[in-house]
Amino acid sequence: MSAPHKNKTFATLLAFLLGGTGAHRYYLKGFGDMGGLLHTASIAGVGIVMAAAPQADHYFKLLPLIVSVLIGFLEALVLGLTPDDKWDARYNPQSGLQSAARWPLAVLLVTTMMVGATSLIATIARLFDLLYTGGAYG
Repeated sequence: MSAPHKNKTFATLLAFLLGGTGAHRYYLKGFGDMGGLLHTASIAGVGIVMAAAPQADHYFKLLPLIVSVLIGFLEALVLGLTPDDKWDARYNPQSGLQSAARWPLAVLLVTTMMVGATSLIATIARLFDLLYTGGAYG
């Protein structure tokens, strides 16, 4: 019996859209994956920060999830840029099918790079604004 074939484009899309929740890790490695659990724990981390510091700026309350989403963007790039032969050796050793990345993956990678870089720069800018000016610019 062959194992299900894991699609690289779909895994990259999951990491791009739902990377902060760990959906891509659960798709690839199952629900016992520690990395996926850490992503999911970031959602609980938001609740903990909200309960511990209700007067804090919204940025700090959402920071665990923001970091998890940024890591999800990075993981989307790593997954999407993995060569097809290495992808199949790692995630599809017994599926009996060969992966063949096409142009939608390239478009997704460019979009991930654009959105991820913009998000990272915005996150750093907001952090510096809050730390050095007390939020004077927003």
